[in-house]
Amino acid sequence: MRDEHRVRELILRYGWNSTCYQLLNPGFEYWFSGEFDAVVGFVQYARTRIVAGAPVCPFDQLSNVELEFERDALRSGLQVCYFASEARLESIIAKQPGYSVIRLGAQPVWHPQYLTRNMHEKSSLRGQLNRAWNKGVVVEEWPASRAANNATLHAVLRRWLSTRGLPSLHFLVEPETLSNQQDRRIFVATQGDQVIGFLNLSPVPERQGWLAEQFVRDTDAPNGTVELMLEAAANAIALDGYEYFTLGLSPLTQHAGPATLPERVPPFIRFLLRWARAHGKRFYNFEGLEFFKTKFEPEHWENIYAISNEPKFSLRSLYAIACAFTTGKPLQTVMAGFGKALQTEVVRMFK
Repeated sequence: MRDEHRVRELILRYGWNSTCYQLLNPGFEYWFSGEFDAVVGFVQYARTRIVAGAPVCPFDQLSNVELEFERDALRSGLQVCYFASEARLESIIAKQPGYSVIRLGAQPVWHPQYLTRNMHEKSSLRGQLNRAWNKGVVVEEWPASRAANNATLHAVLRRWLSTRGLPSLHFLVEPETLSNQQDRRIFVATQGDQVIGFLNLSPVPERQGWLAEQFVRDTDAPNGTVELMLEAAANAIALDGYEYFTLGLSPLTQHAGPATLPERVPPFIRFLLRWARAHGKRFYNFEGLEFFKTKFEPEHWENIYAISNEPKFSLRSLYAIACAFTTGKPLQTVMAGFGKALQTEVVRMFK
């Protein structure tokens, strides 16, 4: 059932997970509690409901909502996996038996005022800002009425997506956000009269903050463009009195905060995760992303988890997660990525 107006109201009232607003992106199914003021956004593959983050509800109702949702799934013979869940759900699950967990990575967090001060005080970051300024790059916040479905922004997005190692992924990395700018904030970089990038923020209402949901940079944008967009966004939300800012998940990062729930990861899944970090650079530069976020010197890192209601995390759950991001076509997506990589190498050989 899709009732996006009701989902939006619940998110703006109770949204705590950094990815909460992404429930309004295309492709989600919604479950509403029959007893509490709550919604769960999920996709379903391999007889598993893959939940985006955690239920959106008051914290004191989270345990009851989680159990109600899982009972509903069980009646249909379905398993539940909470992907990109954070500390609140972890603290609830830690008190219950029969769950398994994988630490997916961590997300860096700042008070926005601290981030802007750090970018001006640290010489390497200040140097990147100066490079963009010296090339005539200007960043300004666009109103939703100008940004929504803007053809120029769409063109920059298409060019940026064409440089990615895989075809477009979805679920919590949905590239199509320009159709819904109602509560988002967007900061656009221009050089002369040319749009060369944009940064999209989505709200994290209960934490009085924002998630940097999308960094899009044109292929010929000067060095420092991304940093300049980030500085402009952090400065704007700091001036507006917000207290929380994150750049989102760094997958498989070695940075970690304290955890209360022990990981129960079968050896074959540990192997797959290590292999992905070591050899997946063709499709996703884990280390480069981690380096980019780390250079801004986060105040702290928050663990991000996949939590499944099964004693040991299964291959079925892993497959269902892959389907969530590829809309049910993980093998075809990887093969398309290999084809794109081969094409890139051939072009480089004959240059």
